[in-house]
Amino acid sequence: MSIDSHVHFWKYDKKKHDWITDDMKVLRQNYLPEDLSMITRRNDIQGVVAVQADQSELETHFLVELAQTHPLIKGVVGWIDLRNDNLQERLDYFNQYPIIKGWRHIVQSEPDDYLLNKKFQEGVALLKEYDYTYDILVYHHQLPAVASFVEALPDQAFIIDHCAKPNIKEAKITEWKQWMRTIAKHPNVYCKISGLFTEAAWKEWQPADFYPYLDVVFEAFGTDRLVYGSDWPVILVSGIYVQWKSLLEKYMEGMKPEVKEAIFDTNAKRFYKLDSIA
Repeated sequence: MSIDSHVHFWKYDKKKHDWITDDMKVLRQNYLPEDLSMITRRNDIQGVVAVQADQSELETHFLVELAQTHPLIKGVVGWIDLRNDNLQERLDYFNQYPIIKGWRHIVQSEPDDYLLNKKFQEGVALLKEYDYTYDILVYHHQLPAVASFVEALPDQAFIIDHCAKPNIKEAKITEWKQWMRTIAKHPNVYCKISGLFTEAAWKEWQPADFYPYLDVVFEAFGTDRLVYGSDWPVILVSGIYVQWKSLLEKYMEGMKPEVKEAIFDTNAKRFYKLDSIA
């Protein structure tokens, strides 16, 4: 059995989801837990972490409510304004929902130095008081700021989403590799093996396109800080669920069973403390 550490759910709204462009039309519809349930059964997934896709507290409430009626959801990574003057008050409020495991801001849409903002860092520093995690969502060119960010907050549990979105389509790897190795030296930083299909040539990729990037994160983070994720339904613009999971299983076929179990299951449970949910 496996945990999928990164899925999204939404009721499609043209204005709210304006990031879904014309070449991503497959995403212009509702995607809810019932749409994923058959896929998870077929792929031996016992639970998922639902991650925010909209920057609002309403989004956080939406995911919490979904979790209350869909036991497939084992944890929620929500959104909260980490630069808000009343952040502590809002964290106190959301602390009533144990399904919330952490928080995320869509930094990939922000200036490259966003993570260095003092107010933002002060907000993230508050999270450890509540035992919350923080998902780092950036593009590869924002990794220098990530390196400074995680160094400034050595006690915070971080996880890098989608391997920091390397430029697989153009096979660029050198700078991304150097920064990922630097960041991985911090033991409080994990990495999600997710979201790579959409960084390659959509639906024209070959499995071998991803192997050099997988080699880097496996070497840099080790098998105890890597976590499987699908990025469903965003993955659908470039492939289907079983293709990604099968690709990783093929890449890892020579590894020990306990290593596979760690990456597909126990690392996610440990990072997000999923075992605390009955």
